[in-house]
Amino acid sequence: MSKTVALRTGKDRLRYSITFELILMAFLIPAGAAFFERSFTDIGVLGLVVSLKAMLISLIYNWVFDQVDARNGRVSSDRAAGARILHAVGFELTLVLTSLPIYAWWLDLTILEALATDLVVTSFVVAYTYLFTLAYDRVFPVLSNSAIDRAS
Repeated sequence: MSKTVALRTGKDRLRYSITFELILMAFLIPAGAAFFERSFTDIGVLGLVVSLKAMLISLIYNWVFDQVDARNGRVSSDRAAGARILHAVGFELTLVLTSLPIYAWWLDLTILEALATDLVVTSFVVAYTYLFTLAYDRVFPVLSNSAIDRAS
């Protein structure tokens, strides 16, 4: 018999995604504006488009990852370091494949230039994803089933 494992709620995943993207944009918009010699508005709009895409992918990706965790009898906030690394790298690979055409078009780059740009951004974001998710899980741990029952 498999045990029931508590999962993050939709509201919790939404809070995660919005908080993640806002803090990330606070880092990337000034850096992108300086590097590409573009206005904060220009890079900010690009950031908004890429962030909205990333948020949608994040909601789906994290839900799928949570289902895998649950099938293996663990909650997402109890992931081991290896699973966290797999989570972060897999997520970023998904984002790279969906961001290349956006960067190339918006910044008027070749696909290779867009790939180089995306790899630099992704390198930063992989580390950020790992650290943000670790901190998020500490600040907002998944409630155990008994805690959920008591709260109802």
